[in-house]
Amino acid sequence: MSVPTHSRIIFDGRFARELPEMAVAWQADDAPSPRLLALNEPVAAELGFEPGFLRSPKGLALLLGTSVPDGATPVAQAYSGHQFGSFNPRLGDGRALLLGEVTDVEGRLRDIHLKGSGRTPFARGGDGLAVVGPMLREYIVSEAMQALGVPTTRSLAVVATGRDVRRETMLPGAVLTRVASSHLRVGSFQYAAATGEQDLLKRLADHAISRHYPEAATAERPYLALFESVLSAQAALVAQWMLVGFLHGVMNTDNMTISGETIDYGPCAFMDVFDYSTVYSSIDRGGRYAYANQPLIAEWNLARLAETLLPLIDEEQEQAIALAVGVLESFRPRYSGAWLEGMKAKLGLPDDVEDEVASALANDVLTLLQENHVDYTSFFRGLSSVVRGDARPARDKVLDVAAFDAWAERWLTHGPDADAMDRVNPVYIPRNHLVEEALEAATAGDLGPLDRLVEVVARPFEERPGLERYAAGAPDDFGKYTTYCGT
Repeated sequence: MSVPTHSRIIFDGRFARELPEMAVAWQADDAPSPRLLALNEPVAAELGFEPGFLRSPKGLALLLGTSVPDGATPVAQAYSGHQFGSFNPRLGDGRALLLGEVTDVEGRLRDIHLKGSGRTPFARGGDGLAVVGPMLREYIVSEAMQALGVPTTRSLAVVATGRDVRRETMLPGAVLTRVASSHLRVGSFQYAAATGEQDLLKRLADHAISRHYPEAATAERPYLALFESVLSAQAALVAQWMLVGFLHGVMNTDNMTISGETIDYGPCAFMDVFDYSTVYSSIDRGGRYAYANQPLIAEWNLARLAETLLPLIDEEQEQAIALAVGVLESFRPRYSGAWLEGMKAKLGLPDDVEDEVASALANDVLTLLQENHVDYTSFFRGLSSVVRGDARPARDKVLDVAAFDAWAERWLTHGPDADAMDRVNPVYIPRNHLVEEALEAATAGDLGPLDRLVEVVARPFEERPGLERYAAGAPDDFGKYTTYCGT
């Protein structure tokens, strides 16, 4: 079979063309000895790429940004951000480039974005590079999130550059090629607002409406409708994070998308033992982005977005504030509704169970997990066995068996559906010890554990023989888990 020597994909530079004030033309650094570490063939197929081409030298050059395809206009995007609550007016892509947009096989516009492609004018003191481990972490976790049904950016490929990068030690460098509905962030709007140029802010908002929420264009107040759409998407997204036990780690405003997709898998992790106060990020010393705080931080970030949109919502500031606050106040009921609907599904409860009853069952079982230090994922998966007559897979995980039995008796009276539970409670997630095992091996040149882990988490709900270690919690000697940004 002949290998295509060029890509038939047509790139566009819409962001750079429509918002030039927020786009700095730039070129990716050369890669002395590129080697493909991971290629996401399903994503390649969605985009219309031939996998054979992407594996070729010309394909690797495209994935690295060292060869710019026709129509592409590589740019570093400008944005601001609140980082751990402190505002930085000029962040931007310090080690990333938007290569351009492509239209996928379903007619959707998708960004092709490079991470670790070299220093840009936004790099500040950073080297603009990335290393193999964190880039493969994003590949693993984003694919797991996709399989779990959580809106996410996708990883098209990870390519080793052949250049060592200095972190605590010298580590092999890599570039992640990321795909997203767009890379517009709350921080993008903060940047436009900070310039004081209302025309730029309006063009950015119109760009966001066109790409993500075209129905807002015909609303009585389009920019209020935009805000409400983003809020609704983020309320649903964060509820899904909480339901699968996912911790983002760094919910700065520059890491919250307008599209409602999860982005920037830096110090992220899935929770092992359930604990509302769980923090895995090495830089979150105060617990700002702890598991339980994620909905509150999402609401806080959305308030920052609302502030930027006030001049567009209404000419009268007081009226604009009143309208924006009215929408913002809907976040908590939207989030709570999405979370409760998800918990009812995890518990297999019929639709006719009243919300008050379902909420009590859900909160009581989470208190049980917290007080008994129970593994979140395996407990919920084990609950379907309780319905089928074998309580051990869930009951044996709880020290206070009397409390479990009392809760289970209440729950079972509602006739939960075990098969429905198995469709939403995963057997396999990217267990932290397995992720570290795969990244350590890949950094040393062995991609076997990585490929196997990605294969397992791509089918999270289907229990398969021989994969018991992928469903098990962390071993006792794994210790306290800490993740790092990788910069």
